[in-house]
Amino acid sequence: MMNVSDKIKYVGVDDLDIDLFESQYVVPEGMSYNSYVILDEKTAVMDTVDARKTDEWINNVKATLGNKSLDYIVCLHMEPDHAGSMMKAMETFPTAKVVGNAKTFTYMAQFFDVNLDGRKVEVKDGESLSLGEHNLTFVCAPMVHWPEVMVAYESSEKVLFAADAFGKFGAISKYDGDWACEARRYYFNICGKYGVQVQSLLKKAAALDIKTIAPLHGPVLKENLGYYIDLYNTWSSYGVESEGVLVAFASIHGNTRKAAEKIASILEKQGAKKVVVSDLSRDDEAEVIEDAFRYGKMIIAAPTYDGGLFPPMESFLSHLKSKNYQKRTVGIIENGTWAPMSGKLMKAALESMKEIKICDTVVTIKSALKAEQEDSLVALAKEVLA
Repeated sequence: MMNVSDKIKYVGVDDLDIDLFESQYVVPEGMSYNSYVILDEKTAVMDTVDARKTDEWINNVKATLGNKSLDYIVCLHMEPDHAGSMMKAMETFPTAKVVGNAKTFTYMAQFFDVNLDGRKVEVKDGESLSLGEHNLTFVCAPMVHWPEVMVAYESSEKVLFAADAFGKFGAISKYDGDWACEARRYYFNICGKYGVQVQSLLKKAAALDIKTIAPLHGPVLKENLGYYIDLYNTWSSYGVESEGVLVAFASIHGNTRKAAEKIASILEKQGAKKVVVSDLSRDDEAEVIEDAFRYGKMIIAAPTYDGGLFPPMESFLSHLKSKNYQKRTVGIIENGTWAPMSGKLMKAALESMKEIKICDTVVTIKSALKAEQEDSLVALAKEVLA
């Protein structure tokens, strides 16, 4: 097990059978649901796990406690992948008190028919819970990414129990040391909308002496914490992480694809440091969204369909807006055999987002790209890279 220390034990579980996290995100490497037991004069378990893995988790907690009883069940986040085993935990450890804030208990009553008489310990922002040598201070982190979310700072070992912050897709047993890739996809698709709130949490965390970050998904982070915090600062401020251009296209019969591939080649010849080409009809949309935020520049290409926008592009732009896409330069390529409308619709979608610079050059294809249109593609590439 991935223990934090001699007194803070990992009791989480891997889920290698799950196909879609939140019923929408592909997780070929599974997921981890993290949970931790603190052993002291008083004992506490930090969050439960998804109901899919209740029995395994209960066994881990029991094995870690040994002859000790459980005094506290701390709920930092009420989302079912973390609180799904709450009822079983309360039944298994009938003398344990449940720690949360006012919103925690509101949501708990909505999810479960729960009797908390004599068992509820309600905490507010900045309040602490002493376990003996270990002391937990609770810091409210609303909308990272639910309203009730808290993190907890354990001062004796300088551990931040970070809830969903600093999490990533993938089971711990499958972790290969590459944190950023699946952490980035996780962040922008789960927390991307809430950059302002994440920034607020980072400012609170900056006042703490943190030696270890213990998230609810992914590995415990103990070394080079500045690397992870710097990435979170870039992501949550909607800064550009890497220089490059994303070319995201949706193509019905392949002609828009050819235009996308052509401008990608032109971009490389024009000196773009990195060009990523993504097919919105076939590639994982969550990964394309990740790349849209990673790079500072993007070109989107799509045909008109039924007088509107081809659905894969419509879905992509809708999801970008919902994740608060902003502070980027975007170019447009449209296609239409008759009455092309996709360019106008893509531009309107982008105009509804924050601080998006839309290139003046719009390339219009009538059915298939022609040789004489290469100059317009070159002009668009130059404008995007300017």
